[in-house]
Amino acid sequence: MVKNYVILFLIALIFLPLGMTSQEIKIFTIEDFDLKGKVKSCLVSTKYGKEEYEFNEEGLLTKSVTRYSDTDYDITYYKYSQGMLLEKRLENYRDNVFEKTTSLANFYVIDSLLNLKITEKIISYSKEFLDQYEYFYKHDSIFKIVRTNDSGIDETLISYTNVKGEQTKTYTLNGAVYQSIRTSEKRENDSLLSRNVLTKKFLDGRVNSALEENFDGLGKLMSFTKFFASQSTKKLTKEETAMFSYDEAGVLSKKDIQVGKNSETKEYIYQFDEKGNWIKEIITPDNTYKTRRISYYERMDEVDED
Repeated sequence: MVKNYVILFLIALIFLPLGMTSQEIKIFTIEDFDLKGKVKSCLVSTKYGKEEYEFNEEGLLTKSVTRYSDTDYDITYYKYSQGMLLEKRLENYRDNVFEKTTSLANFYVIDSLLNLKITEKIISYSKEFLDQYEYFYKHDSIFKIVRTNDSGIDETLISYTNVKGEQTKTYTLNGAVYQSIRTSEKRENDSLLSRNVLTKKFLDGRVNSALEENFDGLGKLMSFTKFFASQSTKKLTKEETAMFSYDEAGVLSKKDIQVGKNSETKEYIYQFDEKGNWIKEIITPDNTYKTRRISYYERMDEVDED
């Protein structure tokens, strides 16, 4: 049972308050969950538990539930105004009892008078102030994040460079680089053919790990390679690679994984509903599966026909 909790906790990390990291604010949509159409809700069932997602008619995530059991679950609520995130609440329940001390509320104040600035305050349900983040934007790009809490003030600067068509986004925390993202694109006749993204993580001024991803022109991940710094040489060494194949409908059909000298191939089989969303995923040779129950907003022309 402990393993099940750990895996679901890792899945739920997506919905933890942004205050845990100095990254940009992320708004989740149906596309982030491999969904399309006017999806109203999606219930995902696995052998580890259940995940529930609800969306508004604009496709924005409004509620997510991670259920470890019938009595243990986490709920996150999202509130928007004109497509901007205004509020996010994470509520934890154990043995069907609401846990006030571990539940959090994130509030966002948007100032767009000059350049866009978003202030995020993170407060526990026990009325304890935890963190404040200020996000500063210029020309629609974020360039600074300031974090304030009882430990002091941290400043993250984000810089952008473009060299020979390769764009690099560098994050510097209190004067020390901790992450860089280099993106290069291959185009032909103004059509995007492929995109390569190299993300490096730094520790004490040295590259500690890296992730290289390759996407096709439709944005589908075709391969990735993970690198980690060797303890002896401090240089990056390849640890894991994966290649992805898709069918004619653009759905994942196969994944080839290599970790060290060990290789593994997983194949994916799907059942679809009438809207084109998959409702059952079977992975071989593990023979594990995942099911989704999806509901949709009714279109006005469909209602009129009835």
